[in-house]
Amino acid sequence: MSSAATGQKTALRVGMISLGCAKNLVDGEVMLGHLATAGLDVTADAGQADVVIVNTCGFITPAKEESIGTILELAEARRSGRIRRLIVTGCMVQAYAKDLAKEIPEIDTFCGLDELEEIVASVRGEREHHIPDQRAALKIYDSREPRLLSTGGFAYLKVAEGCDNPCAFCHIPAMRGRYRSRTMDDLVAEAKHLEATGIKELVLIAQDTTRYGEDLGIAHGLLHLVERLLAETRIPWIRFMYAYPSTLDRRLFQLMASEPRFLPYLDIPLQHASRQVLKMMRRGGDAAAYTQLIRQAREAVPDLVVRTTMMVGFPGEGPEEFDELLAFVEAMRFDHLGVFTYSWQEENPGAELGDPVPEEVKAERRDRLMEVQAAIALEKNRRLIGRRCQALVCGPLAEMELLTEGRLARQAPETDGRLIINDGSAPAGSLVEVEISEAHPYDLIGRIVATISEPAATAGTRRIVSSQWKESHADRA
Repeated sequence: MSSAATGQKTALRVGMISLGCAKNLVDGEVMLGHLATAGLDVTADAGQADVVIVNTCGFITPAKEESIGTILELAEARRSGRIRRLIVTGCMVQAYAKDLAKEIPEIDTFCGLDELEEIVASVRGEREHHIPDQRAALKIYDSREPRLLSTGGFAYLKVAEGCDNPCAFCHIPAMRGRYRSRTMDDLVAEAKHLEATGIKELVLIAQDTTRYGEDLGIAHGLLHLVERLLAETRIPWIRFMYAYPSTLDRRLFQLMASEPRFLPYLDIPLQHASRQVLKMMRRGGDAAAYTQLIRQAREAVPDLVVRTTMMVGFPGEGPEEFDELLAFVEAMRFDHLGVFTYSWQEENPGAELGDPVPEEVKAERRDRLMEVQAAIALEKNRRLIGRRCQALVCGPLAEMELLTEGRLARQAPETDGRLIINDGSAPAGSLVEVEISEAHPYDLIGRIVATISEPAATAGTRRIVSSQWKESHADRA
């Protein structure tokens, strides 16, 4: 290979548009790590890139539509020569690469979930029109893989891959495969690598985080993992997300209550409260069992913050079942709540149930739930006025760069509300003490009263992946 050709390949500017969940984002960061290690230029502005990677989500129909819409925009840019290559990765590739290749010929190649390290060859044009294995994924990355963080001040730690739960509304297992945990030693090693970058928060994630270690024969796996992370790192904030009710270890509450660095935050997607609907969803539990669980958690952990998600419009949800859900939400008074309308897909395990609830009814039920939750959230946030709390500084506020955006420990990244800092400043990635002065249903306003710690020189504070395609009209020379 000539030096000229090598130079041309090294000069490629690569942009990534990552869609979907945090688990997908971690895969994107691993791919970016391989690209950076290979000497390729990763740019935060996909509109300035020569090669654009679309990291797709295939969870529900709207997510697939967003992914396809983004690919089509890039396909037009590929046809017109505004970009040189278009690569598609992520969950949709694992299930639909053949269909996408047929319908959108502008896609140069695909990179599957089991071949993240092949992204370099894909970008360089060495795997033209490659179609990955269309069966469920089998592998999982480990701490030896390079990883380029795209988040500022915090990092996700993916403790496991895949899922064994049979939920009727989800076909993630068909794409991401059976549940498989990473070893505890490997996770601690990666946490130490992440700590060295200067992060202030570590967020443990998986499709079913609370099942961690079960497949390895480790009892109380998540509990022991958190204990090791607390003992072997000094990361100020550690939290976990995506708890599954039936695999949630109650001993975690005791650790939360005794360890200030293990944040008093419980993210437990319950999906519904009606036993009838949960049975149709192929999930256990009911309103009574969930009520007992949440009360036990709140009794064990002072100031516990509870987040959940609910799905409305699933087959079997009539007016009575929805009223039961509404009453449950009113009684539980969650700190944070996300509500989604059911999205029928032929790939779902419960596809044979059909989609009997009209879309307008789904939307009306979602809006009613969110209206109730907004009042609850506002009341809870108002209780914080005058209190001093730790906060992580995220950077300039998108809508008004003269103000600063941050998060309290009660606000998980990219999920909950935010803190708007209108007095005082600190570098992104700093831990500060703030005094809350104003409350809204989802956002809080406060001022910095002290800086606890600033980010290390190596802390990653720039976002190097996009969530949408915005073509830049700047000079690309």
